[in-house]
Amino acid sequence: MELVENHINSVIYRYPKEWKISSILINSTLKARIGWQGLTTAEYLKTGNFLLITGTDFINGRINWETCHYVVEERYIQDRNIQLKKNDILVTKDGTIGKVAFIDDIYMPSTLNSGIFVLRPKKEAYYPLFLFYVLKSFIFENFLNQLVAGSTIKHLYQKDFVNFKFSLPNKKEQKAISLTLSDTDNLIRNIEKIISKKKNIKHGTIQKLLTPSTDWKKNRLGEIGHFYKGKGLPKSQISESGKYKCIHYGELFTKHEECINEIISYTDDNSNSFFSVSNDVLMPTSDVTPNGLATASCIFEDNVILGGDILVIRVAKEILNGLYLSYFIKNNKDKVMKLVSGSTVYHLYGSDMKELEITYPNIHIQNQIAKVLLDMDIEIKKLETKLEKLKKIKLGMLQNLLTGKIRLV
Repeated sequence: MELVENHINSVIYRYPKEWKISSILINSTLKARIGWQGLTTAEYLKTGNFLLITGTDFINGRINWETCHYVVEERYIQDRNIQLKKNDILVTKDGTIGKVAFIDDIYMPSTLNSGIFVLRPKKEAYYPLFLFYVLKSFIFENFLNQLVAGSTIKHLYQKDFVNFKFSLPNKKEQKAISLTLSDTDNLIRNIEKIISKKKNIKHGTIQKLLTPSTDWKKNRLGEIGHFYKGKGLPKSQISESGKYKCIHYGELFTKHEECINEIISYTDDNSNSFFSVSNDVLMPTSDVTPNGLATASCIFEDNVILGGDILVIRVAKEILNGLYLSYFIKNNKDKVMKLVSGSTVYHLYGSDMKELEITYPNIHIQNQIAKVLLDMDIEIKKLETKLEKLKKIKLGMLQNLLTGKIRLV
């Protein structure tokens, strides 16, 4: 197989020599709602018989029909060119430009607002799903980046879009590539649905398990716990080759959930440090948004260095399971939010958390509740890891299939 270099959209790509270079102008019709037909937000209806598609309805390459508004029939019939058809390709041209959606089915009669282009092949010039994947790839992303470079106002003009060029294999190979990528997308969507379903189940389970019975105890957290604060540990002191395990407060927002299963950071300096005790519950004490402070993570390891801006809640294991407390805090976000102070930077101090009222059963039931919820989290995490791996695989497939490095025919 011989690959040859081609300048496409001012970028050099290597394609099989038998693939043809084409463009939107040559092989597609490109339509949008013209200016005088513009819709006002007052015309966006909550019910009706004719759907209105906007850029906010795009999700993962498809249309989320449940979020769409409606328009009156007169607006729908006003322009036949933008009445949706099966196999249409939609591209946003205002705001977040270059979002792409494929119409694999029509839910009900639908039209577009003024921020969307619709593309259709001229005389079956290409397999529509193939162009959809080209527009979802690095090839179209590179084209857009060149258009908006240095611009503060982002808009995809028709005069520019029609000049977008791409390489076309024969129809048989287009279809093979498209169906392979579509199968991968379907697998991704199925995993996303499973994750969403399991998260909903977990939410319901938390509500049920943390609903107190009459024999549960009730205390202010300050009556049963002790409060400390981590020390120092700027990011500059963290390295992969360090000797001592540590947690930087920023990781409580981004890396750790209710249970800290793995320490991912290290440092070479353990002087003047504050160390964890198994069963500690860690919370961030400052953030630019108040919502980020209503989170908690339990650590089951001693002698891990805890950085500054980490609030440490320490309760005897015989009284309170730290993981149970973490789930309780996350499930009672509204109560925690009332304890937050600040305006531009928000804070949550130990003196605030002492006032949080907590209900809890005996330690044996706490342990059981924590285990049930942790098992659910582990299952969800495995699915999320699988999903991320599959998304990376798909990126590689786009790179190789759309440039002919891997051939399916």
